[in-house]
Amino acid sequence: MQKPIRRIAICTGGGDAPGLNAVIRATVTAAANRGWECMGIRDGFSGILQPERYPQGGVHLLTRDRVRGISHLGGTIIGTTNKGNPFHYPVPQSDGSVLDTDRSGEILAYFEREGIDALVSVGGDGSLTIANELHRKGLRVVGVPKTIDNDLDKTYTTFGFDTAVSFATECLDRLHSTAESHQRIMVVEVMGRYAGWIALHAGIAGGAHAILIPEIAYDLDKVVAKIAEREKEGRAYTLVVVAEGAVPKEGARALVAPSEIGHAERLGGVGEQVGHALAERTGKDTRVVVLGHLLRGGSPTAFDRLAALRFGTAAVRALDEGLSGVMVALAFPNVNYVTLEEVAGRMKAVPLDSDTLQTGRDLGVCFGD
Repeated sequence: MQKPIRRIAICTGGGDAPGLNAVIRATVTAAANRGWECMGIRDGFSGILQPERYPQGGVHLLTRDRVRGISHLGGTIIGTTNKGNPFHYPVPQSDGSVLDTDRSGEILAYFEREGIDALVSVGGDGSLTIANELHRKGLRVVGVPKTIDNDLDKTYTTFGFDTAVSFATECLDRLHSTAESHQRIMVVEVMGRYAGWIALHAGIAGGAHAILIPEIAYDLDKVVAKIAEREKEGRAYTLVVVAEGAVPKEGARALVAPSEIGHAERLGGVGEQVGHALAERTGKDTRVVVLGHLLRGGSPTAFDRLAALRFGTAAVRALDEGLSGVMVALAFPNVNYVTLEEVAGRMKAVPLDSDTLQTGRDLGVCFGD
């Protein structure tokens, strides 16, 4: 029989996303209403594994007062990181090399020593995979799905996605007028890693004429043909949305930096590649806009804010009901629970028979195929 919960902890890992603070507020408030304390771990698990970085403490009590009025704020008040997987922690050696080390036992020992009964882990695929491994080692864990990329399986959507799509769509709205005024090709690169959800949704909502996503290897000749077709119709400008993970039929994915111990590869640069190639092949004035981290910041939309609040309170309810090793998921009209085992290591790509994708095709959008 599990012992009663008196104290829990919350951590936020991976890239920041609008709605993280709303999850923190919901978790802390729902826990306090049950008489539980909630501790905030700084920067993923860094507050435990690198306490020397935090003169004020790497783990601290989150009170009602501390989380009051933060739901509308972007970012996360406890910080986040996409480095430092405790199961594959990079430890520098005296010879300059880096040793891949399992430090997960230090986290379990800390929870035991400090009387922390359970963890709410907020993050994307990497963070939830770590959460699942900690659950396997005996820690009571509930996961909360967070990523602007919307690439987590078993949930209709993740918070942060709607805000990212809304902002990208607004940017496309603005670019239409300047592209048309100058008869230019505008190439807009958006985040999304290996999934094309942001590019697809924002591109269609924002009236893009071509959308290149990782799920469909693109042929630039198809895009050039789309531009020529528009020219014949008297439309002298074209908007092309490119997901950062898009891959040409012949070529490799564009990278800023390769993967290394404790850190995944960094994508980026495909927008410049596509823009340069289109300028050469069409002779048209071409500009490239990289939205990048602008998609992560700012206040969450009402949809993302409400989803985050629902997720945070649902995580506490799950723990109160004795559940562990589960992730809260949005399954209209309710929030439900799925096992972390079903989520860990899985990516939700855009289905090729997606209604949204078909909508784009029926509207005449070119997908490079």
